[in-house]
Amino acid sequence: MNERYYLDTALWVDICEDRTGYCGEDLGESPLKLLIILKTKKHRLVITDVLVRELESTYSTEELNGIFAPFEDILDRIRVTKEQMEEAKKLAKDLDVPPGDALHAIIARDSKLVLVARDNHFRKLRSISEYYTPEELI
Repeated sequence: MNERYYLDTALWVDICEDRTGYCGEDLGESPLKLLIILKTKKHRLVITDVLVRELESTYSTEELNGIFAPFEDILDRIRVTKEQMEEAKKLAKDLDVPPGDALHAIIARDSKLVLVARDNHFRKLRSISEYYTPEELI
C-alpha cells in the first residue's frame, strides 16, 4: 500500500473535538491510532492548503500548529492547483457531493495518496479515488 496518507478534514476534527458517534463511540480514537502508526512506521502524512483552510474555520493558526507539531517529521505539504479546483466543482455538481470532498478525492488521485475518510460522500467518489476508514487501516 502507498506510504503517503491524506486524512479528510472531518477526521482531524474528530480527533481534536473528541467527537462521538451515534452509538457513543469515540470517533477520534481510530484516526489518532492511525496517526501514531504512521509516525511509528515513518509513513508520510500529507496536508494541503485546502485542508488547512477548512480547519482554520474552526481553529486558530496557533492551534493548528499544535495539532500538526507531533507529526512534523512525517508531514508533507501539497498545494492544490486551479485545475484541480475546477475539476472538483464540476465533479461535485455531477455526483451531488460537497466540492471539498470532491477536491480531496482528486488530490488523493493526482498525488497517489491513501485517502482516509468516513464520510459517505466518498462512496460516490470511488471512481476518482479509493478511500479507507481509519478502522480499516489500523
